[in-house]
Amino acid sequence: MKGCSKINERSSGRPWRPGRRRCASFAFVGLLAGVCNTAVAQSPPAATAGGGGGVTLFQNVRVFDGRSATLSGPSHVLVRGNRIEAISTQPIPVDSRADTRIVEGGGRTLMPGLIDNHWHAAMARVTPVQAFGDITYNSLQAGAEATDTLMRGFTTVRDMGGPVFGLKTAIDEGVVDGPRIYPSGAVITVTSGHGDFRQPTDLPRTIGGMLTRMEQLGGAMVADSPDEVRVRTREQLMQGASQIKLTAGGGVSSPFSPIDVTTFTEAELRAAVEAAENWGTYVATHAFTPAAIRRSIAAGVKCIEHGMLMDEATARLMAEKGIWLSMQPLPEGLRLGFPEGSVQRAKADEVWPGIARTYELAKKHGIRTAWGTDVLFSRALARQQGAILASLVRWYTPAESLVMATSTNAELLALSGKRNPYPGRLGVVEPGALADLLLVDGNPLENINLMADPGKTLLVIMKDGKVYKNALAR
Repeated sequence: MKGCSKINERSSGRPWRPGRRRCASFAFVGLLAGVCNTAVAQSPPAATAGGGGGVTLFQNVRVFDGRSATLSGPSHVLVRGNRIEAISTQPIPVDSRADTRIVEGGGRTLMPGLIDNHWHAAMARVTPVQAFGDITYNSLQAGAEATDTLMRGFTTVRDMGGPVFGLKTAIDEGVVDGPRIYPSGAVITVTSGHGDFRQPTDLPRTIGGMLTRMEQLGGAMVADSPDEVRVRTREQLMQGASQIKLTAGGGVSSPFSPIDVTTFTEAELRAAVEAAENWGTYVATHAFTPAAIRRSIAAGVKCIEHGMLMDEATARLMAEKGIWLSMQPLPEGLRLGFPEGSVQRAKADEVWPGIARTYELAKKHGIRTAWGTDVLFSRALARQQGAILASLVRWYTPAESLVMATSTNAELLALSGKRNPYPGRLGVVEPGALADLLLVDGNPLENINLMADPGKTLLVIMKDGKVYKNALAR
């Protein structure tokens, strides 16, 4: 397999270096990545293939830096390569070279690229039936959705389950346009847990036996003991996971996973935490109920996904322990997408009322809260990614919402330590930060609904110093 890695490195025009691994274990990788089908898909740790190599000067812009509640005065921002080099209220001189681009901002807002911290890049667009179908079709759909995601202004996503290692590599190598991806790899679940989409005909499960279609595609892996959990965790890390995702309790979309159940034992969760921490990163768990959340915290989990049925005592515990809450203002359309009378619709009806209460508890107790969408199996809902962000104004000001979707989300991404696939500051407009930038036609701190109409309001989209959209170009 080393020979395969060398061939791929040489064909890409880049020098081969030991440790650079370009192949991926799941068949999903093949079409998008164009690499062999065995080892792993790790992207380069520094600038990606899509990174800009020239100079871009944004003139006369008002900056939302990702942290403040107000815009700057008229400013100029210089990007060199894939980093922000300078920000000044005074004109910034630049050389008149062929690779120098001047963007006349006209007083518009320059802000960080948006970050969605709970996204499913491989499953946002396809239907549940298609997800287990033809891998070439799914790969093309995932690549197209990745491009659409970037064009909505989301320059980074934290993928919380699915076969995205090959997609990430394809984006990083410039094969397809898309956001930076922080991959979890396959969701790790228990038999009948959330994420177990097998049918009863797949039972009984034989430990060490043939993998099911769900597992072969890398969507989810079933593990029913600490030893199995440890192996499955290490497999995701081997393929390039930046964090690990387990399902500690029941979920809405899974057919055999009641909301109230607590799935993994503390010892099983702790096995994943230990394996992840040995790699310098962390575990996040899908958990709705107080029992699932508390067991996760006791095992050393650093981030709770959802938490929509938590009680006040659990919220207080999360705040005291400094546990992250990765929360989503799930749209009503997602609930209504489940057929009336289905078990999934009944579970959605149980969970949805908890969204508002959980946000209120998070604010009351000062829980560190990240934002994401968790869109699954709906191209129409994926298109509403910016509108879902804008819906945060039910609980937060526009400025607080945008801070959450930029610098706060970037703080959670940084929890992956040296497993961070994109070292550097994200979510801010500051000298030295990575150049992921949006030029907005208007002031989103006053009107966050501008994020809901990206085709019209996002005039320039830059990721890693490369301009992917420039509606001002003549």
